[in-house]
Amino acid sequence: MPPDRPDEHPLLPLVARGLTFGINGRRIIKDVSFWIGSSGRTVILGPNGAGKSVMLRLCHGLLEPTGGEIRWGELSVSQAREQQAMASQHPVLLRRTVKGNLLHVLSVKGVARSERPALVDAALERAGLAGLGARAARTLSGGQQQRLAIARALVLRPKVLLLDEPTTNLDPAAVRGVEELIGVIGAAGTKILMTTHDIAQARRLAADVMFLNDGRLLEHAPAAEFFAAPKDPVAAGFLAGELPG
Repeated sequence: MPPDRPDEHPLLPLVARGLTFGINGRRIIKDVSFWIGSSGRTVILGPNGAGKSVMLRLCHGLLEPTGGEIRWGELSVSQAREQQAMASQHPVLLRRTVKGNLLHVLSVKGVARSERPALVDAALERAGLAGLGARAARTLSGGQQQRLAIARALVLRPKVLLLDEPTTNLDPAAVRGVEELIGVIGAAGTKILMTTHDIAQARRLAADVMFLNDGRLLEHAPAAEFFAAPKDPVAAGFLAGELPG
């Protein structure tokens, strides 16, 4: 497993023991255990249908496990969720301006009105959207909409950001913009847990890789070690293009 680091994150380690999730008699996550002790970018990699999105939702508390447990440091998933935010692969934006989408989140969370403008401006600046605050959110390009969705997640200054396939269906320039934003966020100390089936993207972004296939965690290792010499034969096959993405 990836080594611990001295600058421990307040919600780490993230620990899962015997994690299982099933629905309608079908097991999607199958007896998964892991330990994540360092900040940085953890990428859950695997082919489509591996259970990556379900795993992310279990970590964020959007789904309840049918077996096993997850803890963020000393906190349960439900307790830790207040210090987290999540952005999905298909962002749902309000019929408001770019700034209006962020202001709405702050209002719902009860942030003092006087504090909201500075928080919004900082989040948009970080996302590279500072000049677009007055634009209707739904008129933005696909890449801009995804960066807005991430900015909306960031505006509450979460300790953990969970990203589910954040660059799906984006063109190469938009992918680059989103990845640059993810890099900036991670460098600032926010723990990032993200899913992707894109091997090249995982190579660019991951500090450590969790390889998931058919609901099972087959390997968890530092990224350099995983990509140089995966220990699991299924993971090696996936990297060699022998499994569909």
